[in-house]
Amino acid sequence: MRREIERSRLARAGAGRIFSAFGDYERSFKAITARARKRFESCDWRGIQNDSQRRLDLYSTILDELVSEIRELLGPHVDQQSLWKEMRRAYAGKLKELADYELAQTFFNSVTRRIFSTVGVNPQIEFVGIESALRELRARPEIYRRYAPQGSLARLVREILEDHRFEVDYSDVEGDAERVALRVEQHLLDAFRSPELDAVETLEAIFFRNKGAYIVGRIRRGFHVVPFVLPLLNGRNGIVVDAVLCQQDEVSVVFSFTRSYFLVETDCPRELIVFLKSIMPLKPIAELYTALGLNKHGKTEMYRSLLRHLRRYDDRFEIAPGDAGMVMLVFTLRGFDMVFKVIRDRFPPPKQTSHREVMKRYRLVFKHDRVGRLIDAHEFEHLTFARERFSEQLLEELLEHAGNTVEVRDDKVVIHHLYAERKVTPFNLFLRQADDGAADRGVVDYGNAIKELAAANIFPGDFLLKNFGVTRHGRVVFYDYDELCLLEDCRFRQMPLARTPEDELEAEAWFSVAENDIFPEEFRRFLGMNDARRAIFERHHSDLFTVGFWKGLQERHGRNELMDVFPYPASRRLRVDTEETAAERGAS
Repeated sequence: MRREIERSRLARAGAGRIFSAFGDYERSFKAITARARKRFESCDWRGIQNDSQRRLDLYSTILDELVSEIRELLGPHVDQQSLWKEMRRAYAGKLKELADYELAQTFFNSVTRRIFSTVGVNPQIEFVGIESALRELRARPEIYRRYAPQGSLARLVREILEDHRFEVDYSDVEGDAERVALRVEQHLLDAFRSPELDAVETLEAIFFRNKGAYIVGRIRRGFHVVPFVLPLLNGRNGIVVDAVLCQQDEVSVVFSFTRSYFLVETDCPRELIVFLKSIMPLKPIAELYTALGLNKHGKTEMYRSLLRHLRRYDDRFEIAPGDAGMVMLVFTLRGFDMVFKVIRDRFPPPKQTSHREVMKRYRLVFKHDRVGRLIDAHEFEHLTFARERFSEQLLEELLEHAGNTVEVRDDKVVIHHLYAERKVTPFNLFLRQADDGAADRGVVDYGNAIKELAAANIFPGDFLLKNFGVTRHGRVVFYDYDELCLLEDCRFRQMPLARTPEDELEAEAWFSVAENDIFPEEFRRFLGMNDARRAIFERHHSDLFTVGFWKGLQERHGRNELMDVFPYPASRRLRVDTEETAAERGAS
C-alpha cells in the first residue's frame, strides 16, 4: 500500500513538472512570436530572423533541462513503465481545459522518447491516437473578422486595412484599397464571370516572416471559398500592400515546405489551421502546423498520416525514382507524398564527409532561411515497420549499405535514424519527361533557384541536375545537402591560365586548390543539358559563370544586407517599380 501511495505521488509530481515545463515552453514561444510586430514596424529584419532561430532552439533547450530534472525527480524509478503509465493519466487530466492540448501531448511524448529511446511507438506510455486533432473542428468566429459588402469593394478593402493597423501608418491606404479591389474584381470575373461576393473574412492574427507581414483571409461566394492574402511591406513612407493573392496554388507556395516558419500569435493553432485549410485544401495538416513554427507537432501529424496510410493501403516501401545518391539511400511509398532518407554507412570517393557533417548540414537547412528553394526535413529516430511493407530490393540495399542504421528484428524493420521530406520529381527526370515549354521554364527556374539560394547566403556545392527537384507547383528546389555551405565561406576564383600546352593535358590541376575554392566557369560542366536548353540557361543566367556575380553577393552579405526573395510572382505585385522600400534597402 505504501509503495502504491509513493508511486502515485511520484506520478503526480512527474506529470506536474512536465506540464509546468510545457507551460514554460508555450510562454517563451509566444513571447518571441509577439516581438515580430514591433520588429516589422521598426524594419528590424535581422531581429526577426534571429528570433525565428531562437524559437527553433527553444523546444530542445527546455526538453534537455526537463529530462535531467525528471531523471533526478524519479530516481531509480525513472524507467518503470507502470509509473509512466500513471504519469500519462495524471498529465491527461491537466489537459482538459487547454486549447492546444495536442501540442501538450506531443511534448509529453517527446519526454518519454528521450527517457526510453523508444523503438517504434509505446502505447502504454505515449499519446498515440493516429487520427488528427482537427476532425470535426471549426474555426470560431472570434479568430477572424467578417466583412459584408456595403458599397464598393475598395471601401471594404480599406476597412480591412484599417482594422489591421500598425504603429506605422499605411503609405497610401486609399490607393492600395483601390488597387487591391481591382485585382480581386478581375479574379472573380475570370473565375465566376461576375465580381459579386458574399463576404470577406480575414484572420485577426497577422503572419510575419523575414521582411513581410501577411493579412490572411478568404472570400466567400455561395459555396465557393477564394483565398484572399495581402502581403505587406514596410516602406520608406509607410506600410504598403505589395501584392494580392487569390489562387490556392499561390497561397500554398507562400506556406510552402521550402520556406521558413511564420511568426503568428494564436492561442488555438488548431482553429487557425482549420481556417488555413479552407483556402489551401490540398495542403497537408502537418505542413500547416510546421508553417506556424510548431514543427514538433507537425512531425507528429506527418507520422500519423503515414500510419493511416499504412493501415488503409497495401503498397510497399521501395527505392525512390532517380539516380542513386552517394551519401543517402532514398525510398518512398508509391501512394504517399513523402520520401525517406537514410545516411549510408560509407561514402565512396570522391565524397569526403561524415555522418556528423551530413547531419550538421541538415541542421543548417532547418535553421536557415530556405527562401522557397530548400526542402524542410523531419528527423526521426527508432522507427519500426512491418518487414512485409518493404520490397526485397530496398531491404537488401538498406541492410547492405546502411546496416549501422537499419536492422531486422523478427518480422520488423527498425530504422534508427532517417529524414522525411515532401516528394518532388528529380530535375533530371523532369527534363526527360516534360514537354518543351515546361522543360524550358524549368531550366530558367533552375538558375533562379541557384540565385535565390545565393541571395540567402547558401551555396549548394553541387550543381548536378539530379540534386534538384521540381514541386507540384513547377518550382525548382534543392535537396542534396551533403556539400551545401554558406556562401560567405567560399572563395571564388578565376581559373588560372595554363602555363604550357602540357598543363592543359594534366589530369590533376597544375595550381593549388584549397577546399573552399570555387571556379564558377567550371559550372558549365555540370549542367547536363542538351544544346538548346543550355543556350536558354546561358541566355538567362550567364552571370552565374562569373566570379564577379558571386563576389558581389558576398560583399552584400558582408554588409549584413538581407536581400529580397518574394514568395509570389512579380505579376501579383501591385507596384513592381515602386518607391524604394526599407525592405529593399536591407534595413536592419
